[in-house]
Amino acid sequence: MKLLLIEDDPTMQTTLRRSFERRGMQVLGCDDGARALALWQASLPDAVLLDLSLPGLDGLEVLSQARAAGLTTPVIILTARGTVGDRILGLNTGADDYLPKPFDLDELEARLRALVRRSANAAQSTPVWCGMHADKDSGAVYFEDQPLELAPRELALLRALLGKPGHAIAKERLFELVFPGESQVQPEAIEVVAYRLRKKIAHTGAQLVTLRGLGYLLKSEP
Repeated sequence: MKLLLIEDDPTMQTTLRRSFERRGMQVLGCDDGARALALWQASLPDAVLLDLSLPGLDGLEVLSQARAAGLTTPVIILTARGTVGDRILGLNTGADDYLPKPFDLDELEARLRALVRRSANAAQSTPVWCGMHADKDSGAVYFEDQPLELAPRELALLRALLGKPGHAIAKERLFELVFPGESQVQPEAIEVVAYRLRKKIAHTGAQLVTLRGLGYLLKSEP
């Protein structure tokens, strides 16, 4: 199991990392919200442990943007915020489970493995369009059963467009999904990602079309 641990307390992160590595897991650690979201998109972990109190982006905002970007990875929230209201808010934002601190490591591991098993048994892919489909579990996009070799931002853009093939999606919305929490990036950067993606999917029979004033859409070649 590949686990993404998003926790800004260095002692807690070290303790959890060592514990889960001893249990045979691969652990990726991050202590900042914006960087964690980028790492999540790039690494496509099997599960995420998410603290709510993070620098950069708050944990709930990280989760909200991840779900908006199509990342369906199972998430357990770990936090000292233990009120019922906080738990409900986290679950409504897209978390799969919630464990208040302090917690038992054996219970946490059991919950993690149960979530990953349920995720593996769920539907694995979106409908095929132009020979392409997005795998819901791994996040990868396949063309004729072969994964497309895409950079993380290209992958995020293609997944967003595959969600509504044939329909225009505004540049502003796509920018939020491709560059989540990256306030220093210029809006025009989405055009560079679209240009690179257009070349990489040219062989699939799908066209990435720019609609002035509206955004981008995917359509099949005539």
